[in-house]
Amino acid sequence: MTLHLPLLAVYSVAMIAVGLWIGRRVDSTGGFFVAGRALGPGLLFATILAANIGAGTTVGAARLGYRDGLSAWWWVGSAGIGTLVLAFWVGPRIWRVAKDNNLLTVGDFLEWRYGTGLRAVTTGMLWFLTIVILAAQLIAIAAVLHTVAGVPRPVGCLLGGVVMVIYFSAGGLLSSAWVNLLQLGVLVVGFALALVWGLRGLGDGTLFEGLGALAPPGGNDYLRFSRGGSSGWHYLTLIAPAFVISPGLLQKVYGARDERAVRVGVGLAGVGLLLFAAVPVLLGMLARGVAPDLPNPDDALPTLLLLGLPALIGGLGLAAVFSAEVSSSDAILFMLSTSLSEDLYKRFIRRDADDAAVLRVARLGALLGGVLGVSLALLLQSVISSLQVFYGLLTVSLFVPVVAGLYTRRPGQPEALAAVFAGVAGWTWAYMGGVAAGALFNPSAVGLLASAVAFAGMHALRGAGLPVAG
Repeated sequence: MTLHLPLLAVYSVAMIAVGLWIGRRVDSTGGFFVAGRALGPGLLFATILAANIGAGTTVGAARLGYRDGLSAWWWVGSAGIGTLVLAFWVGPRIWRVAKDNNLLTVGDFLEWRYGTGLRAVTTGMLWFLTIVILAAQLIAIAAVLHTVAGVPRPVGCLLGGVVMVIYFSAGGLLSSAWVNLLQLGVLVVGFALALVWGLRGLGDGTLFEGLGALAPPGGNDYLRFSRGGSSGWHYLTLIAPAFVISPGLLQKVYGARDERAVRVGVGLAGVGLLLFAAVPVLLGMLARGVAPDLPNPDDALPTLLLLGLPALIGGLGLAAVFSAEVSSSDAILFMLSTSLSEDLYKRFIRRDADDAAVLRVARLGALLGGVLGVSLALLLQSVISSLQVFYGLLTVSLFVPVVAGLYTRRPGQPEALAAVFAGVAGWTWAYMGGVAAGALFNPSAVGLLASAVAFAGMHALRGAGLPVAG
């Protein structure tokens, strides 16, 4: 117990120091938003993978593993599949568009392709969604620190918020990329040691037999890979599309130095996610052996770190979880600050703002986002429920307009707006109506279908010469 907090304090100071050191070189929006478009495959791999390993892929995935077994792999595995699609399909194409037209945000792309109206609508929506997902990351940080080290939950939220705001606001994407490299190293070492040590306690049988002994009574699906409990391959429709068009990830892709860096860096990040997907699930299953009757499955991972591992390994595991949550949080802060400064301030409030003014607003936006995220985290309770709302609404509002905008020319703003509103309406109807997360019929699938139909239908109406607003 006494070792956990000193290790975490030293590590937090190290992250802040690296961020401030790198941030000294950033004095323009080009450096802050897209790292001067100079990220090679290594840094791009680190910042994409670190951004994708957060509350959902650690605390959330361990919770699902504790509850449902091996089928929880699909929660993170689906993110890996979506990242591979980004690497080889959407990513290189949108990088070319961004470079040729000096685009800095996804809002820039949406206005360039469709018009100002869509940019205004999506900017407001993304601000709401990113505050929710930021709060989810901070909830996870607070829960782990509270369980493992006895830190009060409000203090845990505040600690995570302070660390990420300082190092991100110092240098934006560039400082984040270098801090993410440090975080990724700690994350790999911490989780690897926790998993290896935890598996040693399964006895002399095979891994499969040992995990089977942790299954709940009557839990015949606990070792079923395709589906068990409420987890399974249907997560593909919920999660994979969001990782193809997430503004935070697309804007990191903008920072690549060339298309090869996109394919190699993002592709390796996708492979890394596919491999990592099993780790938190196995840790969650191991937590069942340590504490089979947890009242809150969200506590599965921190309980294992506290009760199932030696203090030093548990401390490194805690640093790994902290790395995961903070690295994802800075990616969300990236979306918030760039959207506020570029998509809102410069586009709609002060069109003549110079580069220095936009950079100041971006840094202030990071601070504001951190404050709002911490505040909301104190009100929300569940990590997974917050993430499901985020992934669902992000997917149904942006997937069709972004992908169609890259691969079609004739459809315009009316089609894109129709897709956004229909997607959100379809998802909301299914979600509020209690539609179960089935393999094909679930809120995200309903929203995606509604979005695609609305896009195509509006295009057909315009092609027929009927008057359409927008």
